[in-house]
Amino acid sequence: MSKYIIGIDTGGTFTDAVLLESTTGKIIASAKKPTTHMQLAKGTGDALSSLLGESGINRDQIESLIVSSTLATNSVVENKGARVALLVIGYVRHFKLPVKAVVYIKGGHTITGQEEEPLDIESLVEMVSGLKNEVDAYGVCSAMSIKNPAHELVTEKAISMLDPKPVFCSHRTSNIAGMKERAATAGLHAKLMPVMQEYLHGIEQAMTELELDCPVYIVSGNGSTINSAQAIEFAGSTVASGPACTAHFGALHTIEDALIIDVGGTTTDIAMIKNGEPILAKEGCQIGNWRTHVEAVDMVTGGIGGDSFASVSRKGEITLGPGRVVPLSMAGDIVPVEKWLGTDEQAKRILCYQEKFSEKRDEVEDYLRKTGSATPHEIREATGIAGITLEKKLERMSHLQQIYECGFTPTDALHVLGIIAIGNTEAARKGAEILGKEMHIGPEEFSRLIIKQTEEKIETLIIDYVVQHYWGNSLTGFLDQRNAHSVLGVSFSLKIPLIGIGAAARHLLPAVAERLQTTVSFPKNCEVGNAIGAAMIGRTIRT
Repeated sequence: MSKYIIGIDTGGTFTDAVLLESTTGKIIASAKKPTTHMQLAKGTGDALSSLLGESGINRDQIESLIVSSTLATNSVVENKGARVALLVIGYVRHFKLPVKAVVYIKGGHTITGQEEEPLDIESLVEMVSGLKNEVDAYGVCSAMSIKNPAHELVTEKAISMLDPKPVFCSHRTSNIAGMKERAATAGLHAKLMPVMQEYLHGIEQAMTELELDCPVYIVSGNGSTINSAQAIEFAGSTVASGPACTAHFGALHTIEDALIIDVGGTTTDIAMIKNGEPILAKEGCQIGNWRTHVEAVDMVTGGIGGDSFASVSRKGEITLGPGRVVPLSMAGDIVPVEKWLGTDEQAKRILCYQEKFSEKRDEVEDYLRKTGSATPHEIREATGIAGITLEKKLERMSHLQQIYECGFTPTDALHVLGIIAIGNTEAARKGAEILGKEMHIGPEEFSRLIIKQTEEKIETLIIDYVVQHYWGNSLTGFLDQRNAHSVLGVSFSLKIPLIGIGAAARHLLPAVAERLQTTVSFPKNCEVGNAIGAAMIGRTIRT
């Protein structure tokens, strides 16, 4: 009896699944279903159910389930995930990281592992006591803990006694010097532990409902696999899971050098292939603003994709990404866009999952529960809560999956331009009319602007990745403004081809390749490329 491997990739917009014959690697079936963020088990179950139904195979023929997910990556890029307090121990230059708080405490060790200064327990207790109602997890990084982790271990024990929440210490995963990178790595693990725990619970629930019983492995950023327990404990190692599968899928289709570009709903991932093989980053990967010591394929992730939030200010300026929203064309039955869509605070609509609210509610929750949905402007008018306070509140509610957001996106622009027709084109067109009017242009011209900006952001991401790979420096600030300079014009060209992956890649990458004076190809089944990459990685671990 033939055996099969299932590869599954859960992205911010779609959950993809493929069924591979173990011995030959032949693709038997594939499925693409919407990712259901409020109930991850549903989207996963829908994809698996479709796969099993189409193929008609028995459950006991499934050898393993290999999981790739960009949920961890997306959480970092969109600054979601757990609220983390990062405790940094020892004398170090202060630095910033996108966490709830970075707290500096006396202590640490020397390069030989000798205690440089006693750990300031009193300050530690005071800090944790003050933070415990504001954070969901802790990261701990002590000076030279790679030589002596004693202060990290004591801190971890103290936190467990004061506030029993997830704690991650830097010495568990990094033995490389560099306090900021080690601190970022610890913070990243802590930030993603609850995200990965919830996701894997959804996988388990879906498998139970489908009576599917087989080993489950999660793809790490370096292309290896780990089990569920390891994926939760070392959640940060999964942050480049999607790009690792992107690289392995791309490597199936070239024996030379190439850039593999995965254009998803939330992010665009870029990985490099050399001589037909994925390569690893020498000192760890960078995700958004996070430079880490997490071992991963040489890649970069940027907050631009088909569902990136596009807004227009009162001055007629467009902002695109890095946050993701549900496109107007895919939002289903909501309040008609002409009744709410506009500039600034009226650029998106907040919709609530009623069943996710707790009994203890504040003014914002009460208002949303009563109305079902509202713009930030409407919430401010009704409650008086505005600015950063409202932003933080909505960010927290999004993390708790009490709400989701809807707005205009590149996906809507593609609908308006007649390039795709998978949703409500009329809602997308009405949105483009409203926002275009603010800029004194028509819906088609507005949509072309959105697509052009999306392509430019992807192009910038590619150029910056290549510059960082070869010269180690980022030119993001310069590249973002290069087309707006009144005197200087700058263009770049690539000497290697692009390979496109993802549902939106065919619509966005040809123009990017043309501007970079290179070619782009789209292999068969590239729309589910990451799921194929995951399954192919699974073939290497057959028992």
